[in-house]
Amino acid sequence: MALTIVAPVAAEPKQRVSLTEVEPYVMCVTCKEPLNVAQSPQALAERSYISGLIAKGETKAQIENALVGQYGPTVLGVPRARGFNVFFYVLPPVLLLAGIASLAVLIPRWRRRARAAAAVEAAAPPAPALAVADAARLEEELARYDG
Repeated sequence: MALTIVAPVAAEPKQRVSLTEVEPYVMCVTCKEPLNVAQSPQALAERSYISGLIAKGETKAQIENALVGQYGPTVLGVPRARGFNVFFYVLPPVLLLAGIASLAVLIPRWRRRARAAAAVEAAAPPAPALAVADAARLEEELARYDG
């Protein structure tokens, strides 16, 4: 009988997040600018709050959750993909695919119509030429306006 010794697996160390990683995704609730460019007293308070959370060893997700708890969902620069907000993440690709599908259907139709119109135009008899008297009268009228 063989004994197997299992060494305890060390938990992966948490990746420390920095203030510069969090700032672009968080808004200043007063001036409605990304925190990395905002300079209001509220922005300084938010940075201080985030720094305190980083010092505690919180992850980025935990920091975002704490900010939402403290300031509300408007503090996030991008809405979370939950509930009705999923609609705003799904809609642009769906519209893009619908546009591409529409073009894939319509372009061949447009080409067929253009070819058919060109064929009809080529098969049509040429326009009748002006009679000599009408051509002379037209030239006289044009000369009168030009001159």
